[in-house]
Amino acid sequence: MVYSASSYTAKTQYGDDFFFFKKQLVGFVIGLCAMFVTSIFPYEKYNAKPWLKWVYLFVPALLLALVFVPGVGKSNYGATRWIGIGPITVQPSELAKYGFALYASAYIAAHPKEVKTFRGILPILFGGGLYCVLVILEPNMSVTMVIGAVMLAVIFLSGTKMKNFLFLLLPFLALVPLLIIAEPYRLKRLTAFLDPWSSPKGEGYQLIQSLYALGNGKWFGVGLFHSRQKYRFLPFAESDFILSVIGEEFGFFGILVLFSIYLFIVYRGLRISARAGNLFGGMLALAITLFYGVQTAINALVVSGSIPPTGLPLPFISSGNTSLIISMASAGILFNISRNVSAEKKHIV
Repeated sequence: MVYSASSYTAKTQYGDDFFFFKKQLVGFVIGLCAMFVTSIFPYEKYNAKPWLKWVYLFVPALLLALVFVPGVGKSNYGATRWIGIGPITVQPSELAKYGFALYASAYIAAHPKEVKTFRGILPILFGGGLYCVLVILEPNMSVTMVIGAVMLAVIFLSGTKMKNFLFLLLPFLALVPLLIIAEPYRLKRLTAFLDPWSSPKGEGYQLIQSLYALGNGKWFGVGLFHSRQKYRFLPFAESDFILSVIGEEFGFFGILVLFSIYLFIVYRGLRISARAGNLFGGMLALAITLFYGVQTAINALVVSGSIPPTGLPLPFISSGNTSLIISMASAGILFNISRNVSAEKKHIV
């Protein structure tokens, strides 16, 4: 799908219709190696020392801060979200998501009783809030929303009292419109979301092209490699809006099959979490699975015009090596937790 969605743009812009395909292939190979390593490395060792949780919290935070250092941070389309090392670029916000998963899981495992109190959940709130502040400054509201949503879900599922959770939830919901109003470009996107045809060549352009792609796909799609919108009508067709091309080429039923796979991954992740032999493994599997589910849902809502447009990759599919490698590495951790559960059951039998 990366090749199908990007071949025309790659040919006209780089003179090689396999340009994005080759980059994604490199990311896939590295991701495969990372997934193999994390699948055999005992996940309990991620929580072997109490001080490790601070490494998980502050190393991604430091990388997020480096984005703002001149000469280190790389800007594109008005946002500074990458660290450049020669020809290699890394997106720290992808690392921050799973850094938070490790940090929160390690903290909850060490303080299972304290997290039921408001004071006990403050360190989780601090970690998630730190990442949200650094990411929104890039600016990247979509990843901020994903981290914030998973943070709230982890706090709720850690067993905290409902009054504590509501005390956090209501300000979080109130903060969303304030963040939109604070930046003129976000307010324009909101206006475009409400009526994209009021600005068909401006803020509403991308959403209109996405809807054209989905509408053109109808029930069964126009066929693989036959998308029209990928001919530079739809911006970011190979990355944030690749779901639109999938919908155009495979139709409603193609998207239904794809999301059935995503639902199966989320179901398996939640099942692994529930059956994990310890609190750390259960919370880690839960956080990783939530990131998959929340990010997939937000991407689908964006490309279908159900929420204001914002840039967010579709897990495992969108072009982007950092996202792919980190997602595959985290999948290896899930498999590792699952494999240990199976081994424990065999030992008991």
